[in-house]
Amino acid sequence: MRRSQTYSSVMSSPYRLSLTLIFFVLVACSSTPPPSKQKGNSYTVYGKRYYPLSSATGFSQRGLASWYGRKFHGRLTSNGERYNMYGRTAAHKTLPFNTYVRVKNLRNGKKTVVRINDRGPFVRGRIIDLTLTAANELGMAEEGVVPVRIEALGYARKKRQAGKVVRVYEKPASYELGDFTIQVGAFTERENALRLRASLSRKYRNATVKVFDQGSQRFYRVRVGQYSRLTEAEAAAERLQENGFPNAIAVASDR
Repeated sequence: MRRSQTYSSVMSSPYRLSLTLIFFVLVACSSTPPPSKQKGNSYTVYGKRYYPLSSATGFSQRGLASWYGRKFHGRLTSNGERYNMYGRTAAHKTLPFNTYVRVKNLRNGKKTVVRINDRGPFVRGRIIDLTLTAANELGMAEEGVVPVRIEALGYARKKRQAGKVVRVYEKPASYELGDFTIQVGAFTERENALRLRASLSRKYRNATVKVFDQGSQRFYRVRVGQYSRLTEAEAAAERLQENGFPNAIAVASDR
């Protein structure tokens, strides 16, 4: 486990927490809040549940990028690798590990490609945390935080072309993200889920309770809304948070 710090020209940006997720268990350390044990492949940070995507096909997103450096060099990342500040990797909250992502700095048009091997950044508005090398390639190392657009390229494989071995990607077919919804809460007691659904139903007509079994434990998930893009679902989740439902989060509908 490691903490991540975002660097700026004045070295005063807030810290970002990055968690090591190994064998689907969140391990706590003294400098972080006690995370809960994962249910399936989800994980919780500061009381908020995140659901990693099963596929990156068609994924694109706009938001803020930051970077983390020497303090975390050599520490474990969320997929169990050693963080290398001179490599081209990144942290994202939900993209599958080992997905390659093209990152474009929207201020200067510079681009780079990185591989997802960590989780984070857990700072509002930020969507990706980069290595020093990637930050330099984007021309953002001094600024520390810049607006970016990211596009999933897929998993990489090596292919021989004209006598050379090159990296090729499974290109997403489109920018449609599939079916997403908002999970507002998850309970082990059905009555609690029904109460939350009733509260939601005063403003939202399509609130539902979905039953999910994890081993011998049954959970009742309260969900509302249907969206075709993750960005739309995330925006709706933020509105719900602002309207008194702090645990609202965008999830895939089939979860």
